Amino acid sequence: MSIFSIDRIDGRARTGIVTTPHADVETPAFIPLASRASVKSMLAEEVKALGYKMVLGNAYHLFLSPGHEHIKSLGGLHRFMEWDGALITDSGGFQIFSMGHGRVADEIKGRAQVSVGEERQAAILSIEEEGVRFRSYIDGAERFVSPEVSMDVQAALGSDIVLAFDECTPFHAGRDYTAQSMERTHRWLDRCIEWRKKNGDEDRALFGIVQGGVYRDLRDASAEKISSAPVSGIAIGGSLGKEKEQIYEVVDWVTAKLPENLPRHLLGIGEVDDLLAAVALGVDLFDCAMPTRLGRHGMALAADPNGRWRIDLRKAPARDQDIPIIDGCGCGACNKYSRAYIHYLVRSSEMTGVRLVTNHNLFFMAKLMEGMRKSIAEGRFEQYREAVLDGAVPWEVQ
Repeated sequence: MSIFSIDRIDGRARTGIVTTPHADVETPAFIPLASRASVKSMLAEEVKALGYKMVLGNAYHLFLSPGHEHIKSLGGLHRFMEWDGALITDSGGFQIFSMGHGRVADEIKGRAQVSVGEERQAAILSIEEEGVRFRSYIDGAERFVSPEVSMDVQAALGSDIVLAFDECTPFHAGRDYTAQSMERTHRWLDRCIEWRKKNGDEDRALFGIVQGGVYRDLRDASAEKISSAPVSGIAIGGSLGKEKEQIYEVVDWVTAKLPENLPRHLLGIGEVDDLLAAVALGVDLFDCAMPTRLGRHGMALAADPNGRWRIDLRKAPARDQDIPIIDGCGCGACNKYSRAYIHYLVRSSEMTGVRLVTNHNLFFMAKLMEGMRKSIAEGRFEQYREAVLDGAVPWEVQ
């Protein structure tokens, strides 16, 4: 099923449209996370008002609570969270495997440590060809997810786009294990495709996921396998490397092997410089917790490459700054409120502060992507990229 059309190409960067039953999404696009049926601290209509046409729900979290059948009985995830735009759902593989593959930021993964009595229990109990057995972070109960279960969950949620169930290997996994995991991910994709045939669900868009870690031959093999499958789009997952240069190199390998006519989704990437680099390599879609996660910690996005595009509004300098987060910013926070006021709110743990900073961060990301689309359409993407990397405010670059 074709859901993607390309409008303009500038180098390897391109603009296009991803068509879904609920919305047409202009690319390149950033997709806010609504992992637990909510973009954290924001109402659905507020996210829509910022210009977003698609959000990402998470099958893992919604499977555990409140349960996919419960959401289905209430009209599906669109109705449940009152979101009338496009909806893509993660298969849950990333969250499940992050629990068993070494330490990652718990907040990013949305999990808590599971303990029974005084002994800490392993979250993953077994990884088998059939699927994965693990302990719920909610109550420690044993649960099981397979490709078929993941597809069933995502279908019950009513997703416009579903991601195939995969194993997300970390950077420290060796080549042999990464190869075995990749091959299992490919077999699981075949089972996702078979599930769709048996259940008459082939009209729902399915994205396969390229794995292979930091090994070029594995990434090439995975890109070839996923590209040859009957999928509507291709996601790039797993470890991309430790340093930014290695991440960009891996993305370069993969995108060079992918067909032009399918949308490309880079999973879990959202830093400003990373988005610019990946768009230059031909990536169309992105999702990441970064804008909302920063908002919860009083960190505002800004045109400051030396500060990693962040202003920490919790710190003392903001206390007396009677200025907006960014002069000329059109977001709801900057239009009305000062850094000093937001500093007070976030230091006081007031939810209003979280909402204001999150609104600003999502506005910043929307304008960054809008600027990329405009510059690609006008054949000046590299100039736009260089200007933003040098510290220009995205909406002021001409």
